[in-house]
Amino acid sequence: MKNSINWFEIPTRDMDKAVTFYEKTLGVTLQREVFGGEPHAMFPVEKDPTSVTGSLVTAKRLTPGATGVLIYLNAPDGVNACLARARAAGAKELAPQTPIGEHGFIAVIADLDGNQVGLHSMKE
Repeated sequence: MKNSINWFEIPTRDMDKAVTFYEKTLGVTLQREVFGGEPHAMFPVEKDPTSVTGSLVTAKRLTPGATGVLIYLNAPDGVNACLARARAAGAKELAPQTPIGEHGFIAVIADLDGNQVGLHSMKE
């Protein structure tokens, strides 16, 4: 089954700081690209048609901030571990790790640009 979401963009004012923040928080390497004249830093993606990925982007059409859509990023080694790295990298914890029954655990942070970003894991 295909996912309802296949791409997301997280706006940033400072690409270098945002890349460092997300790489430290998620323990991944982002790939820098330019699409349509806009700088992007892409999150890793599996070569699978059901995979979902996205990028950080510096674009006049998007404004970083706390309002709008809330996306949840995978925290494969657990939400609390990811939260600790996010706080160390400068994030503000908006909602602590919260159990969501059989669907795992979630938390919400504000990144360096003030974007609200959710974290999700099946692990505690």
